Amino acid sequence: MRLHKEGWIYCVVATVLYAIVLWLIFTFLGQWAFISYPLAIILGAIWFWVFWFFRMPTRVATVGDDLIISPCDGKVVVIEETTETEYFQDRRLQISIFMSPLNVHVNKYPMSGIVQYVRYHKGKYLVAWHPKSSTENERSTIVVKGNKAEILIRQIAGAVARRICVYAKKGDHAIQNEELGFIKFGSRVDLYLPIGTKVNVKIGDIVENSVSVIATL
Repeated sequence: MRLHKEGWIYCVVATVLYAIVLWLIFTFLGQWAFISYPLAIILGAIWFWVFWFFRMPTRVATVGDDLIISPCDGKVVVIEETTETEYFQDRRLQISIFMSPLNVHVNKYPMSGIVQYVRYHKGKYLVAWHPKSSTENERSTIVVKGNKAEILIRQIAGAVARRICVYAKKGDHAIQNEELGFIKFGSRVDLYLPIGTKVNVKIGDIVENSVSVIATL
């Protein structure tokens, strides 16, 4: 397991602050062990969580030209037909995955192809499961055209997430399971697939990026 590049500055700052606060605790509260030790443990847990949040676990990737692989870790919260108004402007199958602050937060390409469209939108910070978060929250939209289909991936910020990192650029050659971006501190990713796509998951399923098969084209 390694640390994601987006996390280095956070981990360094967290470590420095933790060291300073520990020194203050045991310098000024050391004589009150019933206060100093629990406080040190709680702050240590927070410090550990910062490192844990930016972890990059080693996984055996699932690949296939006809497979849509999960772009992120999380829980499937939406599977429905809807009208996609930004790019396709027609009916699509929407599958949404909610990422809690405990999930791995790197986002990856669900399939290989050419990046046709990339756009970042400023917006609100509604909770990620809010029905309007897909169109009103801060978000980015990436469209990939593969051999069998054209799909849309939307990164959505939530009430806690305050920064979306997008690595994809128009014209890039997207490689299945390679990084397309990162969302810091919780949110969700939406997939918009062609109507009639075979769905391999159900609402409530826990999925992993690079591993779980979301759908079959």
